[in-house]
Amino acid sequence: MTSFEFARPGILPCQSIETLIATGAIVSETPFDPDQVQPASLDLRLSDRAWRVRASFLPGMRQVEDRIADVAMHAIDLSDGYVMEKGCVYIARLQERLSLPKGLIARANPKSSTGRVDVFVRLLTDRGGSFDDVDEGYDGPLYLEIAPQTFSILVRPGTRLNQLRLKAGEPPKLETRSVGVDLTGGEGGVVGFRGRRHAGVVDLDRIDGHDPRDFWEPQVLRRGELLLDPGEFYILASSDDVEIPVDQAAEMTPIDPSVGEFRVHYAGFFDPGFGTDEAHGAGSKGVLEVRTHDTPFLLEHGQIVARLVYEPLTERPTRLYGEGGSHYQRQGLKLSKHFRPWG
Repeated sequence: MTSFEFARPGILPCQSIETLIATGAIVSETPFDPDQVQPASLDLRLSDRAWRVRASFLPGMRQVEDRIADVAMHAIDLSDGYVMEKGCVYIARLQERLSLPKGLIARANPKSSTGRVDVFVRLLTDRGGSFDDVDEGYDGPLYLEIAPQTFSILVRPGTRLNQLRLKAGEPPKLETRSVGVDLTGGEGGVVGFRGRRHAGVVDLDRIDGHDPRDFWEPQVLRRGELLLDPGEFYILASSDDVEIPVDQAAEMTPIDPSVGEFRVHYAGFFDPGFGTDEAHGAGSKGVLEVRTHDTPFLLEHGQIVARLVYEPLTERPTRLYGEGGSHYQRQGLKLSKHFRPWG
């Protein structure tokens, strides 16, 4: 197993991820896509193999596929595309495989576009004791638990639902910022969107290919407040701009239950350069994916709904977020890239 030396503890930038690929620490069943390596993360892709399962699980001391045998309802071939139904749970094998060098760990998170269509995904590893975390020295395949919540989704081999961030050592937490919600209202007084319960299928590889009115209901305030209904899914925006320095990365962390009975931000990674002048992204908001729990909840403008935790990179990345194009740089309140603009 190859050993790597880094100047300081931190999140690996794109050039280090590319080195891991070149040396075989990260391999794939098919050639890597040219845009698969992001400034501080690696997009992961579905293979052609998946299972419909009756329950989520952690493998514990077993391999994932051995555990799947206990809960699988049927195997699925994704080769020709497959509709994963909302309310069901699936496990898919990913195309990428890891052989992590000493001193490196990894953490996965849903891609922003995945979170914005309310698809709950979590990474699984053989003998893994927790979701989304990959232990130092892990050598094995990767799997993804997929649970569509609001919309059924069409996927196929190569569909990217989550991303992997690699860390050297134990990076310090540089800063933790509170994130408030923006309820000032834009065009037409719209402050957010709520997913329609009986919408069609979202093709996750079809960009700008869906009419948002078929899937979303615009939300406006009543008496200066937004009432979140139990079990519903909302897209909102942060009250303040978000800026990630070029030598740092950040993760949106789950809300403290004492602050409110809802979950914010399924997709938590923010890459270096997001929202910065240098990357031509000044004025970018953080988009918040909000799902309420068991009780209705009233939101007010500026109310704190999440935390943003900043960590250093081991070195400055050779490219920044948004270079080469991005659907979300300089965003305000914005649906996922699968939908045409509202208006």
